[in-house]
Amino acid sequence: MAAAQVTTWSVPKRSTGLVLFCCWLAILAEGYDVGVLGAVLPALAEYKEWNLSPLALGGLGSYALAGMLIGALFIGTLSDLVGRKKMLLASMAIFTLTQAGAAWAPTPELFGLFRLIGGLGMGGVIPVAAALTIEYSAPNKRSFNYGLMYSGYSLGIVAAALAALFVLPLGGWRAVIAIGAAPVVLLPIIWKLLPESLEYLESKGRTSEAKALAARLRITDYAPTAAPAPAIAGAMTEPWWRTITTMFSRKYLRSTVFFWISLFCGLVLVYGLNTWLPSIMKKAGYDLGSSLTFLLVFSLASAIGGLLLGRAADKYGKKLILVVFYILGGLGIMLLVFPNTMVINLLFVAFAGVGSISTSLVLTGYIADYYPAKVRGTATGWALSFARLGAISGPLIGGWIAGSKLPFEANFAIFAGIAVLAAAAVALIPKPQPEPLVLSRTADGDPDEEVAGVGAR
Repeated sequence: MAAAQVTTWSVPKRSTGLVLFCCWLAILAEGYDVGVLGAVLPALAEYKEWNLSPLALGGLGSYALAGMLIGALFIGTLSDLVGRKKMLLASMAIFTLTQAGAAWAPTPELFGLFRLIGGLGMGGVIPVAAALTIEYSAPNKRSFNYGLMYSGYSLGIVAAALAALFVLPLGGWRAVIAIGAAPVVLLPIIWKLLPESLEYLESKGRTSEAKALAARLRITDYAPTAAPAPAIAGAMTEPWWRTITTMFSRKYLRSTVFFWISLFCGLVLVYGLNTWLPSIMKKAGYDLGSSLTFLLVFSLASAIGGLLLGRAADKYGKKLILVVFYILGGLGIMLLVFPNTMVINLLFVAFAGVGSISTSLVLTGYIADYYPAKVRGTATGWALSFARLGAISGPLIGGWIAGSKLPFEANFAIFAGIAVLAAAAVALIPKPQPEPLVLSRTADGDPDEEVAGVGAR
């Protein structure tokens, strides 16, 4: 087949920056809500009114993750069908408002219910933010920009750890959780600043709207590539189910399987360690302040690591970087078994953060960049939805170990093995095949080094 003609258009710095900033705010708010339970878990364990067992505590950590499974599945798909901007705002509204409910909850059952509902929104934010970030980034900067945007997730967890350090002694665990509702005030700002997806408008045949948006964003060389709008107003250019079945076609099935396995393992690491790291280190002999410091370093290192790994992935290839750093992350986790000084252990925790959160965020960006533009949100959402089973398993694994007679070292051995399995699955992802018709773009006037949907490595 002859090579397809490639249409190129440039996204100005300001427009790329606006998209990154809005998505970063949403991910920051989500990171706080995800990390806050791990930060207050030791306090919840000592909360006499509820008298929770270690396994019950692990269950509380899984309520939000169960909601995230459903949210990623449906909201990711809806973002490709009804609009990415709308679904980002709806997701953020859900998880911020339910944090206020969780802070008020008089019983653990109601607490879990609010966390479950909030998880619907938390699960929807990531695939939508991923699709928007990849779309508005130059092909040779996609991993770095994704890491920059997704640093908000790790910084949100850092904020949760800091809130626990300073607010927990004064206002208790309820005050720490209630802070997660504050970002609801950001919704009007994001609504005004964030543009809708041009890819989404094109896929629905809304060419005139796409041209008007491109003009507002000062994309002077914009040229629509979608099929003409259908004759019936409001009809879709393709059946809705094609949005879902693409990832299971013969061309993408093997890739889908190994993406799902690797991301499953990655989220076992992220959520298992996020939830239980303070408690594990406390059991190892550190006081509560020191154990929260481990969570702080774990998250801060992953925020910085996401930027460095994103830059390296753009330069050396996503697959290579992911395999190497999943293995290094597993090594960092395993080395925590041995008695070391506080500084050395913090260094190993930093490696664990980079090898779990940073690698998983680069992997999520890899998925969004790997599939065709019209199914970015769907493919990312379904992969994340399956991976939420791993996210649910992570806290439960930690709770099971804490409630059993196994030594605390078992946590590190199990999580290190999972990191190695993630590396193996990434290594088996096949090289992407060219699409018959693709849209390539540059940002900031940079030369176009890769073709969108083809350049992912």
